[in-house]
Amino acid sequence: MKRFLVLAAATTAVLAHAQTYPGSRPVSIVVPFAAGGPTDRVARDLAEAMRKQIPGSNFVVENAAGAGGTIGTNKVAKATPDGHTLLLFHIGMATTPALYRKLQYKPLEDFEYLGMVNDVPMTLIGKPQLPANTYRDFENYIRANAGKINLAHAGLGSASHTCGLMWQSAIKLSEAMTTIPFGGTAPAMNALVGGQVDVMCDQTTNTVGQIEGGRVKAFAVTTSKPLSGHKLLKDYPTLQEMGVKGFNLTIWHGLYAPKGTPAAVTKALNEGLKKALKDPDFIKKQEALGALVVTDNRITPEGHKAFVAAEIGKIKPVIEAAKAFAD
Repeated sequence: MKRFLVLAAATTAVLAHAQTYPGSRPVSIVVPFAAGGPTDRVARDLAEAMRKQIPGSNFVVENAAGAGGTIGTNKVAKATPDGHTLLLFHIGMATTPALYRKLQYKPLEDFEYLGMVNDVPMTLIGKPQLPANTYRDFENYIRANAGKINLAHAGLGSASHTCGLMWQSAIKLSEAMTTIPFGGTAPAMNALVGGQVDVMCDQTTNTVGQIEGGRVKAFAVTTSKPLSGHKLLKDYPTLQEMGVKGFNLTIWHGLYAPKGTPAAVTKALNEGLKKALKDPDFIKKQEALGALVVTDNRITPEGHKAFVAAEIGKIKPVIEAAKAFAD
């Protein structure tokens, strides 16, 4: 009888919390990277949109950078599951299981999936001195000079690192390019613009300005379909169109809560997220970043989790083949 009363009291407390959620406490969206980067910008736009959709709420962004996003992600995995600590993470949610041998959390087990937010296309770019001007000429040049080519990226597990590995694997180079890690996107891009490195594959949020200014050469986009609605990138082919069969890579962002967060709370958050993704101001801000707001089944918790599981299966063999591990 005593045990029954304790369980009943606990259930009543959870239900009461869910019914009053979020209450007077702020909801922290943890970004596992430094302030000012692409993921941080998405999080701040999303926090503003969700404040408008959940009455009485106050969503704030908290930066917890380090170790390729794993420090902030682990912080959320270990947080109290009450809906007041959330995570906004990008494709790193799918790359870290292969990159880190001693990962302190399990992406598919330690979180409640709340829904996807956006897709950010990638662009394959080169230094302005490269002799090629079309993708076909570019790939031929890379094949003829692969051992002499430097591929820049923003660090282990970064979007540019993942894209570079997957592209090399997809075109089956006989000799791998030399990958050059930098301490972030900005120094990697500066080296490319300055001609110190040859090639990079990175998010439109980081490349559009450089392409538009003529400071780098662009050769292709990584989406499955052409970016026909993008004023600058609509004329660039997809890798799939260029014969790289099945190549489709975007740097997506998803929203997560710690495992065990009450179902009523996750439902409220998912409903708030769905409404936020329809907010005209949010959509406009994402378009300005070159991002595409998610509108398909991935905005549901089930669709979101299934997508991440598929991405892990797709990316893991590429990382393992490249032996790109961290301790």
